[in-house]
Amino acid sequence: MIAIKTLADRIEDLLPQTQCTKCGYPACRPYAEAVANGEANYNQCPPGGAEGIARLAALLGKPVIPLNSANGVERPRPVAVIDEQVCIGCTLCMQACPVDAIVGAPKQMHTVLTELCTGCDLCVPPCPVDCIAMPPVTGDATGWDAWSQSQADAARTRHDRREARLTREREAAEARAAARRAGGGAPAAPTEAIRSTQDRAATASGTAPATDDAEAKKPDDAEAKKRAIIQAALERARKKKEELAAKGQGPLNTEHVSADVQAQIDAAEARRRRLGLTDDDTDTPSNPR
Repeated sequence: MIAIKTLADRIEDLLPQTQCTKCGYPACRPYAEAVANGEANYNQCPPGGAEGIARLAALLGKPVIPLNSANGVERPRPVAVIDEQVCIGCTLCMQACPVDAIVGAPKQMHTVLTELCTGCDLCVPPCPVDCIAMPPVTGDATGWDAWSQSQADAARTRHDRREARLTREREAAEARAAARRAGGGAPAAPTEAIRSTQDRAATASGTAPATDDAEAKKPDDAEAKKRAIIQAALERARKKKEELAAKGQGPLNTEHVSADVQAQIDAAEARRRRLGLTDDDTDTPSNPR
C-alpha cells in the first residue's frame, strides 16, 4: 500500500529538522502543520534560511519572501561546546537537547556529540552556570549550505526516537502512580528498612548505631560542600560570560524556547535563589512567561 503524503508531510520534508523552536513552534513537525493549515508563514525557519524559504515557496506556489527577523537570522551553523571545567552535571542541557546529542550523568561532566548536534541553541538557556558556548563550525556557509539533507534526515530520526522514548517513560510513570494509588499508597521507604538492618547489625556486633545528631550533620556538610563547588563554578562562568559579552557573543535562543525548557530554566533559577547564588534575590528567570 502506497502512503499518500499530506501537505504537512511535504512541508516537513523541506525543513532542516534542527528542532530549534525558533519558528515559534515546539518542533519542525508542528511548524509544518501550522504552515499547511495557514496558521504560520513559510518564512519563520532561520536554519533553513533563504534557500529554505525558496523551497517552501515553490511547494506552496507562493513568492519568495525574506526571513522573518522576529524568528532570528540566517547564520553559519554552530555546535554546542561544554566547558568541562565549569559543568556541574545538572543534566538540564541533556533534558533540553531535542536530538539526544549530549551524554552524561547527574553530577558528572557532560559532553556534546558534535556530529549529532544540530546547533539549535536549546541547551544554552537552561544551563545554570553558563558553561555552554555555540561556536560556528561551517565558515561562511549558512542555511542549507551549512546543513545537508542526510543530516536533516538523521536529526529527524533521532528527534522522533527521543519523543517516542519520552512518551514511553511518561506512560510508565503514570502507570506506576496509578498502581500505587490502587494499592492504597506507596510501600515503606527502603532507606528505613536499610537503616533498621544496619542498626540491628551494629547492635549484634557491639557497635553503637549512628546517632540522629551525627546523621543530621552529614547532609549539612554535604550541602555546604555542594554550595562551595557551585559558587566557584558560577564565579568562573560569570567571568566567561563577561568575556563573551565583550565580544558580542552570548546565548542565542533566550526568547524562543519551549514551555518544557522554560520550566527547566525557571526551576534552575529557583534553586539558585534558594541557595543564595544569584546576584540579587529579586532576580527573575531570564525569560519569564
